[in-house]
Amino acid sequence: MRLTPDEIQYIARKIVKTLVAEHKLEVDSEARVEEGIGKVISEELQIEDRLNEEVREVLLQHSSQMERSDITYTEMFKKVKRELAKKKGIVL
Repeated sequence: MRLTPDEIQYIARKIVKTLVAEHKLEVDSEARVEEGIGKVISEELQIEDRLNEEVREVLLQHSSQMERSDITYTEMFKKVKRELAKKKGIVL
């Protein structure tokens, strides 16, 4: 995960504070909403982390083929990630 739990909580707090201040969101408990938003952000980042790990495994299995091709690891990583995300219905 690229964000720490503190960073995720900061983002969630900022989202809630901004929406409440702009009268776009009314809440009974800002803390409860912040916690929910933080949980959603964490879950989405974990989905991407699992996808990245799956891409690494696929590339590891095909490393000899990649060595013979004229494509970099980074390019192939992005390509495989897009394909797996599409196949799994994950929006990146």
